[in-house]
Order: sequence, then C-alpha cells, then structure tokens
Amino acid sequence: MKGAMAEAPSGGARLVRALRHRNYRLFFGGQTVSLVGSWITRVATGWLVYRLTGSELLLGVVAFAGQIPMLVLAPFGGVLGDRWDRRRILIVTQMLSAAQSLTLAVLVFTDLITVPYLIALQTVQGIINAFDTPARQAFVVEMVEEPDDLPNAIALNSAMFNGSRIIGPTIAGLLIVAVGEAWCFLLDGLSYFAVIASLVAMRFAPRVRTRTDTHMFEELRAGVGYIFGFPPVTALLVQVTLVSIMGMPYTVLMPVIAAKVLHGGPGTLGLLMTASGAGALLGTVYLASRHTVLGLGKVIIASTVALSVGLIAFSFSRTIAVSMVILPLVGAGMMLQSAAANTILQTIVDEKLRGRVMAFYSMAVLGTQPLGSLAAGAIADRIGAQHTILIGAIACLFGALWFATRRKKLAEHVRPIYIERGILPWEEGTMVPVDAGRIR
Repeated sequence: MKGAMAEAPSGGARLVRALRHRNYRLFFGGQTVSLVGSWITRVATGWLVYRLTGSELLLGVVAFAGQIPMLVLAPFGGVLGDRWDRRRILIVTQMLSAAQSLTLAVLVFTDLITVPYLIALQTVQGIINAFDTPARQAFVVEMVEEPDDLPNAIALNSAMFNGSRIIGPTIAGLLIVAVGEAWCFLLDGLSYFAVIASLVAMRFAPRVRTRTDTHMFEELRAGVGYIFGFPPVTALLVQVTLVSIMGMPYTVLMPVIAAKVLHGGPGTLGLLMTASGAGALLGTVYLASRHTVLGLGKVIIASTVALSVGLIAFSFSRTIAVSMVILPLVGAGMMLQSAAANTILQTIVDEKLRGRVMAFYSMAVLGTQPLGSLAAGAIADRIGAQHTILIGAIACLFGALWFATRRKKLAEHVRPIYIERGILPWEEGTMVPVDAGRIR
C-alpha cells in the first residue's frame, strides 16, 4: 500500500493524486455536494435581502452578520481544533449548519422571514463557521497520508469550492425564478447530510492525543506569538487579509450590479457568479498541476495583480457580455492568491500549531470580509457600487506591490524549513535548525 502510494502518478492522474486516499475521497464527494448547497443559499440570501429592502447598505449588514463571528471566535476554534478530534468537531458543526438552513427555509416558506430574522440566522451560521472552518482546514493533513500529496489536496479543496461556485449560483438563479428562495434554503439544508455521511464513513487508525493542562488562553497566546513572530506567516496573512477586505466585497455588491447596472434579475446574478467561479476553477487546475510548493510566492503576486486589473475593468463594465469576459480573471486571481498562501502555510507550520494558524488564515480570508462588506455597503450607498469596487481594486494592487518588495527576504526565512522537510536539497553550510520545541 505504501509503495503503491509512493509511485508518482502520470498524466491526468497527477491532477487528482490526493484522491488516492480513501478518507479524502469521501470528504471530497460529500463536501462538494454541501458546497453546492452553500452557494445556492449565498446567492438566494443576497437576492432575498435586496428584494425585501432594495438597500445596498442592508446587503452589507447581512453579510457582516454572517461573517463577523469568524473574526472574533475563530482563534478559539483553532485551539479546539488542536485539542479535540477534528472529525467529531466537523460532524457537530455540519449538523448545526443543516438545522440553520432548514430553519431559514421554513421561515421563507411561511412568509415569516424578515431582515432581523435573516441577520440573526446569518450570525448563528457565522458562529458555527468559526469552529468549523479551522478544523476543516487542519483536518486535510489527517485525510491525506502522503505529505507530498498535501498541496494537491489543498488545490482540490479550492477546485471543489469553485466548481460548486459555478453550479450553485446557476441552480440558485433558476430556482429563484421558478419557485422562489425558500427551495434554495431547503436544498442547502439537505446537502449537509452528504458531508456528515462522508465523515461518519471515514476510517482512521487509533490515535492517542496528548492531554494538556495548559489553559486555552495560554495556547492561544502561544499561537499568536508564533504567527506574529515569524515574518513569512505574518506577511501571508496580511496579504490575504487585504484582498478579503478590499477585493472580495465585489461579491456582496453583485446583486446591485446585476439589477441597476446590467438591468437584469436573479438569472443575471447567477451568470455573473458562475463566470467568476469558472475562472477560479481554471485557476485550481493550474494549482493542482504543480508538483511543488516552490514558486508560490510569485503566484501570489501575479494573481493579486490579475484580480486587481480584473476588478478595475469590471467597475467600468456596462454590459453582461463584457462582465462575463472579465470576471473569470477576477475569480482565478482570488482563488490563486488565497490557495497559494494556504499551501505555503500548511507546508511550513508546526503540526502542534496547525489548528491555530489555520484559524488565523480563516480569519484573514473569511473573518475580515464582514469589515469589507459593511464598509462596501455603506460606501456604495453613497458613491455607487462600481466606484466602490474600483477603490477596492486599487488597494489590492498596492498590496501586490508591497508583497513583491518583501518576497525575497521572506524566502530566506522559509528556506531552512524547506530544506529540513526535504522540499529543497541539503546544502552544506546553509541549514539553519528550526527550533519549534518551545511552541505549543
């Protein structure tokens, strides 16, 4: 078995080599179904808010409510992910997420839904995600037994996310037109049972977890000290945070663009989200085809520039056709910069700190988005959605230039770890010991 896994796959099999691992195959199938449901709900929620209120500001407020818990609670979720069985955490969070979506469906079916109810339910889902996301990110290394397959697994995670991003919005647009938003929320609630089933079906060798008497806040402080004391980790998190705050809010403003600028409906919104998702999916194909983590710093710079240029062009677009051509570039850039940062972090992080580091990564990618969403909604209410997107795009471009000026210096910090872990060959006189003994 081990020998078979060590053989290098060839051709197309190289793009999906992480699927050789049974547990990861189960996760990939179940999570794909669940993510399609999540994207259906995301589009339906935005359209429902805009249909009920017609307010750009409230679009930002609802998005803020669903994402702000990640910013506050994810560090604690990371500590629990390092302490507890990650699979059990995920089973519980998926069950709670199913209950949340089904509750939303009932409220819409019975015409009892209001914006305050939406905000409350979005907040509940945000709390669940604050514990689910760090555990799910860190759980990848447990499902993939061969370390060489970890970058491919992370790329495939992005592929399933963005593949569902193509399918989900398309289904959502059709369902909203045909039967309304409630059916979208019902399908999402049912989709969670696919990933629950996959988690239950997994098989792991018995694993002894080290008991710790350390207080949670001490472990959290140790994680924070590592993150802000190691320049590569700090720089990667700053970079993805900037893009999340300034770049990602374009998705929150998409219903406004679809309705006011492009004069369309939910079908138009679904097409725009699908175009962005298609570009992201193509980006994952490139990332999955890579054989090594080396060179991903350059990928982060190039992809951030690409998404910035794409958003600038999108802010000036007045037609569906032009927008459909531009958005794949934005989607590819968004995916590549965050997934490349994830791959580097998962490669260099100390295993004892994986849950905490991935919690801060989740905060950077998802937890800071509410700040951007709320600000974008407020600014768009005053100067318009297109001007708001343009400002964010310019900020992302400056972020890419900042990271480019620091890349070579950051590489010097990472090089000893790559040598120690066999990613780079041993070179006499260049090996610098990595002392992780004091890190909890």
